[in-house]
Amino acid sequence: MREIAPETITEAVSVMCRNANYDLPGDVRAALQRAREEETSAVAVEVLDTLLRNAEVAAAERLAICQDCGVAVLFVELGRDVHLGGDLYAAINEGVRAGYESGYLRKSMVRDPLRRDTNTGDNTPAVVHVRLVEGDRLRLTIAPKGGGSENMSAVWLLTPAEGREGILRRVTERIAEAGGKPCPPLVLGVGVGGTMEKAALLAKEALLREVGAPSPLPEVAELEQELLSRVNALGIGPMGLGGRTTALSVHVERHPCHIASLPVALNVQCHAARHLTVEL
Repeated sequence: MREIAPETITEAVSVMCRNANYDLPGDVRAALQRAREEETSAVAVEVLDTLLRNAEVAAAERLAICQDCGVAVLFVELGRDVHLGGDLYAAINEGVRAGYESGYLRKSMVRDPLRRDTNTGDNTPAVVHVRLVEGDRLRLTIAPKGGGSENMSAVWLLTPAEGREGILRRVTERIAEAGGKPCPPLVLGVGVGGTMEKAALLAKEALLREVGAPSPLPEVAELEQELLSRVNALGIGPMGLGGRTTALSVHVERHPCHIASLPVALNVQCHAARHLTVEL
């Protein structure tokens, strides 16, 4: 049994909060560069150049990529042979508190979602998803989630008869309604199957995949490509100003479900597709 102290987790999360908000992942930058090379709209090219330059400046100057530094969403893989010397959730929240404070990152959490009159002041509580795995390691992935793109996400409980075409139609219609609001070009996570909440979690986990990497399942990869083609055919373009690149990539994850159900969830991510993983 391996012991991991809560202070170790807190320090790791604090550093992750800062770095995830300063450094756009390499796969996202590469996808933006590919989109820039394939764009035919002069305005879209200019927008993509600006986004790439923004990422360079943020990394060099250690500044936030976006003013919306997001809800701190943490995915935790906890080894069965790890003993935690304290409360995991408290350690993570302390790390978020320290990271957002020391990194001068915007605190976006309101204490009461209805009254909305008090900011928690430190961007806590984090949203934490824990999965038990084999081994003696603790793997932490942070994915700061901004409000603009999250607001355009959706969950549908389709009938099985709506099937594949129903998924294509709902996702495409939703992105058409969203227009420039979620700050395209987007990365789209789609969860299919399970239950309502399982589909939503699958959709968010799908955003963690390498941008542009297709599903290893041919049938799912084909659905991803068709969704991407339909979304980009909308012509919304970078920041909603027109062009070929409304989305950089679509990632679909699936799970078995009830014979009477077809849960589908869409999690929309803006061009600042931030995520960072550390293993302790």
